[in-house]
Amino acid sequence: MGLGEEFAIFGLDWARIHFVENEGMAFGITLGGSYGKLALSLFRIVAVGFLIYYIRLLANARAAFGLLACFALILSGAIGNILDSAFYGVIFSETPYHTGKIAEMFPEAGGYAGFLYGKVVDMFYFPMFEGNFPGWFPFWGGDHFLFFRPVFNVADTAITVGVLSLLLFHRGFFSGKLPLDDGTFLDQNEEEVSDTVSEKEEENKGAVSSIENLDVDNEKLEDEVKASTEDLIEKDSTSEPQP
Repeated sequence: MGLGEEFAIFGLDWARIHFVENEGMAFGITLGGSYGKLALSLFRIVAVGFLIYYIRLLANARAAFGLLACFALILSGAIGNILDSAFYGVIFSETPYHTGKIAEMFPEAGGYAGFLYGKVVDMFYFPMFEGNFPGWFPFWGGDHFLFFRPVFNVADTAITVGVLSLLLFHRGFFSGKLPLDDGTFLDQNEEEVSDTVSEKEEENKGAVSSIENLDVDNEKLEDEVKASTEDLIEKDSTSEPQP
């Protein structure tokens, strides 16, 4: 399939497979220049590392499966786009636009871009309806519009579904309530307060223990001084005077 070509899904005019390549983020949003492309790829890698770490924390805390699934969808989408940008330019030659020709895999001259500089392939296109904004509409009055214009891929879909599911079904998570796999909730704010109180209690116990040990040491010292004084008095009283 050549770049820019398309075909209808199940014969539907508003649902199409449309082959495009983009150099940017989800839904074809771009971040200009080669430095922007590299920065975006590095950001994705850092984001993937953080998501793996955070999902592991949630799993250890026995978070609800639905919450884990949301973050897993976001993680899988990010990994998919990283793999595209990392290897697509290394493996394939440049795809001619609107010529019907397809890219060559493992060309002799090498790929069209280096590692992490490749483009991301998008293919889903849903131009459901179009028209013109009414004249009284702010900023875009009278302008033509098309919904849904962006072309996207499976990774974009996974990220979008994961984020929307978080916002719709796990809103309490953002206010500090962690849903657990047994159907209950863990209030993370209360847990933080509890941890702080426990730390203070431990500090107070340590201070009390130190004071008690100091009192014991003082008592021992007083007993030793008293015993030494008694011994001296006893020696003085039993000693005979010299003639």
